Amino acid sequence: MTDTTHAPPATGAGTPAPAHHGPKHQYHLVDPSPWPLVGAISAGTLAIGAVIFMHGGGAWLMVLGFLAVLGMMFMWWRDVVKEATFRHQHTPVVQIGLRYGMALFIASEVMFFAAFFWAFFDASLFPKEATGGFWPPKGIRPFDPFEVPFLNTMILLLSGTTVTWAHHALIENDRKNMLRGLGITIILGLCFTSLQAFEYAHAAFGFKDGIYPSTFFMATGFHGFHVIVGTIFLIVCFFRARAGHFKPNHHFGFEAAAWYWHFVDVVWLFLFICVYWWGGDAGAAAAP
Repeated sequence: MTDTTHAPPATGAGTPAPAHHGPKHQYHLVDPSPWPLVGAISAGTLAIGAVIFMHGGGAWLMVLGFLAVLGMMFMWWRDVVKEATFRHQHTPVVQIGLRYGMALFIASEVMFFAAFFWAFFDASLFPKEATGGFWPPKGIRPFDPFEVPFLNTMILLLSGTTVTWAHHALIENDRKNMLRGLGITIILGLCFTSLQAFEYAHAAFGFKDGIYPSTFFMATGFHGFHVIVGTIFLIVCFFRARAGHFKPNHHFGFEAAAWYWHFVDVVWLFLFICVYWWGGDAGAAAAP
């Protein structure tokens, strides 16, 4: 008597069915998703609401758009986490594409900050009549670069070492030290944001007080926003690490957060040297 317990089921005419109907390639063909359309509508609502608010209207549309953007981001990234962790669709080939995408995103961020540095150097290297031919302009008292800015520099440099510690601990499958490194990095990021808020609250000039305050607040403020985004990124990674989502050979979500955090560190070094130190102190001595 023949054992047919593990025989493949017949599909008709005595032909056995294939073992599985899964994909025969390593690429991830994403399912249709509503989030790109929802994200576009949410971002448009946020932009229109911000314009209305800046022209004296109410803030309700801007707040609605902001909350819609946050909700869309949560749902979209939730789907990406499911694809990577539970459906195992982020194969090595797919991860190469993700790395290229993250690298190009950081390159676009470099160009974003280059615009602010360009504006600052144009105004500082070639002082105009509007600034009285001096830089910083008369009446502007810049921050002392070796007070709060220097402390923030030390905080960010230390956070770069702790996130690297966490990354190497993850590669070595040392979950305890990975969580320690991530937790310390998050605390340092929160300290940086708190100190920058303290610095802004004690600024001797306002955003509308001329070209120096405008370029200063745009450059340092957008960097501060990126620190907040990076801190949230790391917080998400912390809870994912606690849940066991990251493996030594499969953790691009954490790796992308570390790349982003190192980018934030490097931008701050340029800000500290060019805007706080040279642009406010040495720049004042070099001005005609």
